[in-house]
Amino acid sequence: MEDRNKEITGVLNELLERNYDAEKGYKKAAEDIDNSLLKDFFTDYSGQRYNFGHELKEEIIKLGGEPEKGSAVKADLHRAWIDIKSIVTGKDTEAVVSECVRGEKKALEDYEDALRRTDLPATSREVVQRQHDQIMAAVNRLNEIEKLAD
Repeated sequence: MEDRNKEITGVLNELLERNYDAEKGYKKAAEDIDNSLLKDFFTDYSGQRYNFGHELKEEIIKLGGEPEKGSAVKADLHRAWIDIKSIVTGKDTEAVVSECVRGEKKALEDYEDALRRTDLPATSREVVQRQHDQIMAAVNRLNEIEKLAD
């Protein structure tokens, strides 16, 4: 694999790991929440991130790369923080939503870094841009939920 593709697959693998983490984080949030509407919301977004991962895997393979299989250590800490926060706050809806917003804002930064690359192939750029936009929509929805929880 040429160096350019190796760099790009590295970037896509970072996004892939971010989606593994978001999928698990949303799954954990769904477990920690008593509100059935939020449980459905978090379950839906967990599934969305699962699908995002598969799209990114396809792009990585097309470029001759090997998709990552695990999740990032930082995300394991993020999920542990959700565990601690839910125990301490009695599964406080606002705290769980706030932590999801924080995780999604970090994901947006990673996606924006990828989109700034001028060497991202057109098909990869389309996938990354679409996923970025859908994550932005999730952040907006989470912000609305957070305001309602106040």
